Amino acid sequence: MVTAVLPELITQLDAAVKSGSPERGDRILKQVTGLFLSNVDRLGQAQIGVLDDVLVRLFECTEPASLTHLSEALSDIELAPPVTVRRLAFHNNPSVATPVLKNSRRLSEKDLIEIAMTLSQQHLLAISERKTLSEALTDALMRRGDANVSNALAHNPGAVFSECGYATLVGRAERDERLTEKLGLRLDLPANLLRELLAMATDVVKARFLTASRPLPITREKLPAQAASVKPRPSSNDYTQALNHVAALGRAGKLNDSAVNRFAVNGDYVNVLAALSLKADVKIEVIEPFLESDRLYALIVTCRAARLDWSTARMIINNRPGCPPVTQRELEQGRAIFDGLLLSIAQWTVRFASDRM
Repeated sequence: MVTAVLPELITQLDAAVKSGSPERGDRILKQVTGLFLSNVDRLGQAQIGVLDDVLVRLFECTEPASLTHLSEALSDIELAPPVTVRRLAFHNNPSVATPVLKNSRRLSEKDLIEIAMTLSQQHLLAISERKTLSEALTDALMRRGDANVSNALAHNPGAVFSECGYATLVGRAERDERLTEKLGLRLDLPANLLRELLAMATDVVKARFLTASRPLPITREKLPAQAASVKPRPSSNDYTQALNHVAALGRAGKLNDSAVNRFAVNGDYVNVLAALSLKADVKIEVIEPFLESDRLYALIVTCRAARLDWSTARMIINNRPGCPPVTQRELEQGRAIFDGLLLSIAQWTVRFASDRM
């Protein structure tokens, strides 16, 4: 079907180019796009190449609005015509470029870096929202990017930063409270930069670190094999007995790491929460949401505020009810944050959040 229709479309294309009529160009573009989308699974490389040539020629006689629709249609197509996608991505009109810049896998890293170094802030912002971004690409984006680009990168769980890139973001956060908050929720932020970030953060932002949900990276998607290991959550919300129990242990000098570690190993999370509440001097209702899989930062800060050691904190993290297992990388990141937190900052942050609830 494609082979039979193409000659007629090419004849119409030649006429449209000669006339310079946007209306005719738009009409042909719609036909070619529809032809491609309805046959994409049956097209060979040669046929895609011919359609690619036709689409590229239509750029000269097509309105930007039609090119935007084309960009949207091709943005998530695995076999999208590569030259067309590249032309769309490099288009000076951000509305045309944005769909493919955000989603298309037809663009190489070299293409994206070149765009980041030459085109508008809207182009950079679109690239910043891609599912995955390498260190080289985030470095290029930050070299020219404005505050909106920095915030988008910090909020993107699929963005990977070099040490220099993170240092640049932390430097910019000194003048941008939104950026400070987003960076504070990233578990891959190096410990030395986390300390610097906490030192400059306002009281309100520090509290938000605990109350906000951290964007989950792609690696944290629950796999089928993990589902069987997910533990049920405590069914009771009555913590009175648990609080009395851990208070008695405290008076006897027995509410130590060994006791809390044992609670975690046994899945006794009512007592874990009661112990954290008592040792960190915060309401148990504040701590309970920290067991969610996207609140790992808050749980780490709370364990530090409770004067627990890392082995106990790790046991609490690994045995959280209702959460898939954490990755080795997350544990390494969590350890860096735990070791980098001053006890006084951790205690102040948790108590400030508690007072605001």
